[in-house]
Amino acid sequence: MHIILHQPEIPANTGNIGRTCVATGTSLHLIEPLGFRLTEKDLRRAGMDYWKHLDVTRYVNFDEFKTMHPGAKIWMATTKAKRLYTDAAFGPDDFIMFGKESAGIPEEILVEYEETCIRIPMLSQIRSLNLSNSVAVVLYEALRQQNFAQMQLTGELHRLHWK
Repeated sequence: MHIILHQPEIPANTGNIGRTCVATGTSLHLIEPLGFRLTEKDLRRAGMDYWKHLDVTRYVNFDEFKTMHPGAKIWMATTKAKRLYTDAAFGPDDFIMFGKESAGIPEEILVEYEETCIRIPMLSQIRSLNLSNSVAVVLYEALRQQNFAQMQLTGELHRLHWK
């Protein structure tokens, strides 16, 4: 799987998303401009010591991304979509794109991807969920649909043992 962040603004969100990507074996694609430097302390703190293990690629703009990934299936996560994320049939090589915290994905991009625009349902009084939470919700649904391939499915206690 692949996560795309289109012009992310908050370093802690991107750090959290990077950590989620490492935990799930997901690639992270960052489309500039970024609202921070990748060396910022908040980004590193949120990503903890996992950031060095992250498969991350930067792009000057969305056009460069499309040139580098021709034919890529891109799901556009947006509060403006008609379709729920749970109705999407995610493939293992699909990309899921999220927009910047203050404005989402530009409508000029969304109109080109109407069939793959998806949304997380929520009450009408709220504008959107936190970006890193949104990524986790949608990514884990995509991974669930693939039976969490390659992922550890059980856990062990540190000091004691399960019965």
